[in-house]
Amino acid sequence: MTPDDRPQCVAGVDGCPGGWLAVVADPDGFATAHAVLCRTFADVRAMVEQPRIVAIDIPIGVPGRAIKGGRTCDNETRARLGGRQSSVFAVPSRAALAERDYRRACAVNLEHSDPPRKVSKQCFNLFPKIREVDAVMTPDLQDRVFEVHPELAFWALNGEVPLDLPKKVKSSPSQPGLELRRRLLADAGFQQGFLETSDWPRRDVGPDDIIDACSLAWSAARLLKGQAVTLPADPPRDGRGLRMEISA
Repeated sequence: MTPDDRPQCVAGVDGCPGGWLAVVADPDGFATAHAVLCRTFADVRAMVEQPRIVAIDIPIGVPGRAIKGGRTCDNETRARLGGRQSSVFAVPSRAALAERDYRRACAVNLEHSDPPRKVSKQCFNLFPKIREVDAVMTPDLQDRVFEVHPELAFWALNGEVPLDLPKKVKSSPSQPGLELRRRLLADAGFQQGFLETSDWPRRDVGPDDIIDACSLAWSAARLLKGQAVTLPADPPRDGRGLRMEISA
């Protein structure tokens, strides 16, 4: 089968303890969606399905100098999420991202931010995955790979209204919040059983990972069809020419 003969599909990709969880789906319906656990982002790019659009929950485009609240897209996304706005972290400077030691990353970001600020530990823990994607991203690849935030996707799924329940409470899964998101995804066409089960151990894929990846796949379909919301409307570019934007 040649690439042109493959059925058209999209993928939502969420970082998880085991690597990257990709939910691959038909953009015209999600009933046959399936999940693939990729150990590296290179594996995502090499998936046999070759999705037309990949929506990934990781920052794309890193500023040379960080500003209050992060990039413009971080601030605009946060403004739409109500009580879920804390799920959007401020993307640090590119110089800080290069550091492997937390204290050193904080010190470097203090030098490359206005006003000066350190890096949150939550953000620092994502540095390896951010660097993994950043190492291969190009402006041309952004025609296929887009940054999407799950909570912005759920905001869009919920009629552009922020959700009133969190996915996690004190770092542990919150069943009411997970069920709310499953209902929204089921209404969008995902199979309930698919949303509730996992083929992988909890140490590799958490219950929130499959839900987030589904929301990203839903957003990928919207991107393919030209229906997505993209923030900001006229995104700036980083020093490598990458658009700094978040879509859903």
